[in-house]
Amino acid sequence: MIILAFETSCDETAAAVVQDGRTVRSSVVASQIDAHAVFGGVVPEIAGRMHMQCIAQVHRETLAQAKLTLDDIDAVAVTHAPGLVGALLVGLNFAKGLAYTTGKPLIAVHHLRAHVAANYLTHRELEPPFLCLIASGGHTHIVHVQDHTTFAVMGKTRDDAAGEALDKTARMLGLPYPGGMHLDKLGEGGDPKAYTFPRPKVDGVDFSFSGLKTAARNAIHNAQCAMRNEDFAASFQLAVANYLCDNTLRAAAELGCRKIALAGGVCANSVLRAEMQRRCAANQLDLFMPELRWCGDNAAMVGAQAFYEHRAGNVAGKTLNALPNYPI
Repeated sequence: MIILAFETSCDETAAAVVQDGRTVRSSVVASQIDAHAVFGGVVPEIAGRMHMQCIAQVHRETLAQAKLTLDDIDAVAVTHAPGLVGALLVGLNFAKGLAYTTGKPLIAVHHLRAHVAANYLTHRELEPPFLCLIASGGHTHIVHVQDHTTFAVMGKTRDDAAGEALDKTARMLGLPYPGGMHLDKLGEGGDPKAYTFPRPKVDGVDFSFSGLKTAARNAIHNAQCAMRNEDFAASFQLAVANYLCDNTLRAAAELGCRKIALAGGVCANSVLRAEMQRRCAANQLDLFMPELRWCGDNAAMVGAQAFYEHRAGNVAGKTLNALPNYPI
């Protein structure tokens, strides 16, 4: 089955052609980083306008790369939730138009489900059930993937997301947008044991990152000129990674699950990847991580999940709308 997929939930205008949920025939991503960098973060109105400006071109390039036409496509898929509603509407309406004018099925895909499915693009052997840590700028969840379309949330953040904590800390250090990527680079030459941070105490395997951000702000303020930024970046990233790993492995132990996957933009962080690899190896757990190109927002992951949504009979109708908040 060949699916043409679209992703416009935030600041990436993306389209891809994916075959049978595992093979990427083409993938195009138009980034808006430069446009938002001057503001230090994503401006929703600008994001929506830029999606409108380039989605048609991204669509054409995707089909051209795959050497296909719309006649070769079996279904059209699109992210419909969650995300910036103005941005979501651009991709949704474009996909709707294509689906209805060509008579192809329309498949609605949840953004977090798509991030989980990014693992299928890298690990063709991976099949549910498994436990997945989804960590990004807006979300931090521990999810039990029971089958391709059935998800149970084991834990989630009660306030800020892991990626938001990394980005804001990077901004405190004066690093450019997007902060998490630059924080990772800065910390490569630092001592991860130079600074200590509190371990948030939350019931179960939920998360809370607001306190870690406050601790980072206070440490930066108190240290002033005496602080070595490389050490601080390395130490803060290790604190976040340890927190994510602790709760994920605890949830895995409670479930008796031997397979763990990572998903979302934060799973591109080198400290998290290294720490999770070390922990899983020590506990004889199988670890699955997407290639770096599939960690951030892209449409290939949407096409991957759409294959399984279609197989489960989840086809959208004309009333499909964009939803800024919607459970996985």
